[in-house]
Amino acid sequence: MPDKKQRIKKIIILLNKKYKNPKTALNYKTPHELLVATILSAQCTDKRVNTVTEDLFKKYKKTKDYASVSSEDFEKDIRTTGFFRNKAKNIVESSKIIVEKFRSRVPDSMEKLITLPGVARKTANVVLSEVFGKNEGIAVDTHVTRLSQRLGLSKNSNPEKIEKDLMKITEKNNWGKVSNLLISHGRTICAARNPKCQACILNKDCPSAFGFEN
Repeated sequence: MPDKKQRIKKIIILLNKKYKNPKTALNYKTPHELLVATILSAQCTDKRVNTVTEDLFKKYKKTKDYASVSSEDFEKDIRTTGFFRNKAKNIVESSKIIVEKFRSRVPDSMEKLITLPGVARKTANVVLSEVFGKNEGIAVDTHVTRLSQRLGLSKNSNPEKIEKDLMKITEKNNWGKVSNLLISHGRTICAARNPKCQACILNKDCPSAFGFEN
């Protein structure tokens, strides 16, 4: 079997043909809206987040609107996304910091983004890649975790360790792309339960493919 660097190159080529440079499934118009949506997406489906933000983004139009609302009131707007108390607190506090420290502009570096409450590397990577076109890391969610393990790209379960494993074998210009490709494939084919291995374009190169000789 080819080494991991060659395998990830082939995986990216094959998935890119199928999914055509996918972007995040989260709906947004501004950097701050994407930041909010990504924080809300923790332990919640993108579909649910998009349903919630459809009204949320009409009610709160600017960063200062989020910064001025109480966490208790904001909880009511995002209750159905789960873990709403922590999410509300983090979004309100992050918005205050962005207004006061960053002149109402979402910072465009990993170093600054992860200083915001509720923003870890995954959220920061999504914002940096999608909004600013910067590759400072690889966003690792549940789909990326699952596929990285099934494809034999990482033996780790910790997201930051998986990120490091993927960064070592993936060319930097593909860091943002590989995350979206794996997420797209995880949603459509390589599901957590009953993956559609027979229909998978990666099955010949996947050590976890069911019913195939590898």
